[in-house]
Amino acid sequence: IHLTLSFSNFCFSLFVCHFDDPLHKAALLTPPQNITILSTNMKHFLIWSPVPEIAPGEVVKYSVEFQGEYERDYANDSWIPIAECTGVSVTQCDITEDISATVPYNLRVRASTGTQASLWATLNGFFNRVTTSLIPPMLTVTTDGYHLLAELEHLGPAFEFWIFYWKKGPEPTVMVRESTTTVHLKTMEAGAEYCVKAQTFVEAINRSSNFSEVQCVKSEVILLTFAPLFLVIFFVAVLVLPFLAWKTCRICQYSFCPDEVLPDTLSSMSQHKPCYTACMIGSSLAPTG
Repeated sequence: IHLTLSFSNFCFSLFVCHFDDPLHKAALLTPPQNITILSTNMKHFLIWSPVPEIAPGEVVKYSVEFQGEYERDYANDSWIPIAECTGVSVTQCDITEDISATVPYNLRVRASTGTQASLWATLNGFFNRVTTSLIPPMLTVTTDGYHLLAELEHLGPAFEFWIFYWKKGPEPTVMVRESTTTVHLKTMEAGAEYCVKAQTFVEAINRSSNFSEVQCVKSEVILLTFAPLFLVIFFVAVLVLPFLAWKTCRICQYSFCPDEVLPDTLSSMSQHKPCYTACMIGSSLAPTG
């Protein structure tokens, strides 16, 4: 009888411990499913499917941890919580800042509500940022007078741009490597057409994207050809024409009204009449024959 009671108490204890075990409570909440990573242009996001609520009105929150090569090999297989993705209600996490090396990473996520938490659900396989999808950059080609300019979208400090441009014809293609988003490529020839394309390059993963679509522009013929002529005409109008007008007036003055010494008898008359009167008198007094 004593053995029977002891066995019954043991079974009862196991029953109570089973239902009071935190791991059992954790199993009541379903772990997150469909854990995947979306990575484009070195921006990495961990996403998963939402966990159903156990009771109406309960808010399910999620926490994410990562494990790099160092944690696996040198830190006792430890995991590091991502502060921005601890106790969040959304079903995605921006892990870009935490994926800081080109090594395999493992990630896991669990759900919690109230005092209950699910088991950790781990990403199926490792993630390495070298697998990110590199999208061709957005390129805008413009002209500023006779300057050929390329404008590219800002993608972050990890990106460089390889820009290729060429003049339509037999001339070879020129490549420019830049990290800025606005680039002066060339001083264009009058009437020539130039084409440009670009791709991104990430040195950290030693990969480049595909090329953007080719864009072509033509230089402005009128401004480049006739602007110097307009400038010359302007200077002629401002400087030369006033000088010619003054010179013409001087010639006319000496031709029609020359400076002559009048006789004493006519000097009194010249004080009351203009110079053309003196010219007429002088001509009438000139001997004929």
